[in-house]
Amino acid sequence: MKTFSAKAQDVERKWYVIDAENKVLGQVAVEAANLLRGKNKPIFTPHVDTGDFVVITNAEKVVLTGNKESDKIYTRYTGYVGNQKVETPKKVRARRPELLLERAVRGMIPHNKLGDAIYKKLKVVVGPEHGHDAQQPEAYEVK
Repeated sequence: MKTFSAKAQDVERKWYVIDAENKVLGQVAVEAANLLRGKNKPIFTPHVDTGDFVVITNAEKVVLTGNKESDKIYTRYTGYVGNQKVETPKKVRARRPELLLERAVRGMIPHNKLGDAIYKKLKVVVGPEHGHDAQQPEAYEVK
């Protein structure tokens, strides 16, 4: 008996829509990362992109538990001396609300070329409308 290894061209991809309204940020991100990676499929292979496309709607209505809205910080560095930028989720939500979910999911997938290919299948939308009706996405409920 030989070990099965999926081929990238043989993978059938589906589209899923996750409604993030009144859902916890981390729980939505975990479900999205698992769908993007393909971990819910029996043909999952760690070194092959076997995942599906994920559209997350209502990104501005995602919830953070506890005091994370004001206490958590996102840090980035521009490359210039003294230009370390620090933001709270409250500021990020006011500026670009979809960035909260994008950063959370990005941290849960591999940080290499495979992860870049997986990340491109994530679409985060502010509001309930998305432009992917032609792909006939299935609704996916976060537990």
